[in-house]
Amino acid sequence: MKTLKASLPLLNAMVAFEATARNGSLTAAAQELAIAQSAVSRHIANLEKRLSVELLSRRGNRVSLTAEGALLAEAIREGLGTIRDALERLSTRDRDTFVIASGYDLVQAWLMPRFDLVTSLVTHGRVTLLTSSNQDDFGSPEVSLSIRFGRPEQWPGSVARKLFDGEWFPVCSPAFLQRYPALSSEDPAAFLGVPLLHLAAPAEASDSWNAWIGTDTTLPGPTFSSYLPIHEAVAGRGAALAWAGFVEEQLRLGQLVRLAKASRRHADAFYILTRRKPDPTVEAVAQALLDSVSTR
Repeated sequence: MKTLKASLPLLNAMVAFEATARNGSLTAAAQELAIAQSAVSRHIANLEKRLSVELLSRRGNRVSLTAEGALLAEAIREGLGTIRDALERLSTRDRDTFVIASGYDLVQAWLMPRFDLVTSLVTHGRVTLLTSSNQDDFGSPEVSLSIRFGRPEQWPGSVARKLFDGEWFPVCSPAFLQRYPALSSEDPAAFLGVPLLHLAAPAEASDSWNAWIGTDTTLPGPTFSSYLPIHEAVAGRGAALAWAGFVEEQLRLGQLVRLAKASRRHADAFYILTRRKPDPTVEAVAQALLDSVSTR
């Protein structure tokens, strides 16, 4: 039994013949393939010799297909088209990945409860979450959309739509509030002498306990560099300052209670960023995430 290699002529010869048949000219085929016209002629001559048939009728610089040539040209065109389509599918598999980029804390606290919403809309591929503390990483070409904290003028090449404001307020578990009922008074001074959970930030920062209480006193309690204070707050080990959106799920489930109707607002906010002309899937996911803020 002949192998595929033994049964088929050289691929280069078939490509040269197909280009000549399509262009109706050896010169045009040579220009398209960026090779010498003599090389095109040699490929076709070898192909005719191999098949023992005449594929082209030659009249000067012009050529026309014989009946056998027309049959072979159509078969090669279909075969090369199938190969091209397969290569295109293989080369675009990674582009089928829908990449959402954001900070780890926001992904864990806000996006994961909505992950089923995202996957239900991304039907052409898989969803990948890219997390980083450096927002410069979110501008990579493979990122479909990103969720960032800042101001629209920081991202001039993107479309930025506000997700929610950069506001924060104190929270604790229901059990913790039972132990320290004075916290429901909304008096900032009630937090003095209460176990507090701190985010790593300067005392003068807007999201620090010092800023909330209005004191320069060094306040006791552990300090965390990430979203971990919220887990500790749910466990009843202290009161924490939480960003709106980050504790949405815990408040909804009753794992945390909000300790003040008022909130402090940062000048920046959380935004969904897309390219200026996003594809339909990106636009659908972005809009669904924006709509989910008001429906939950």
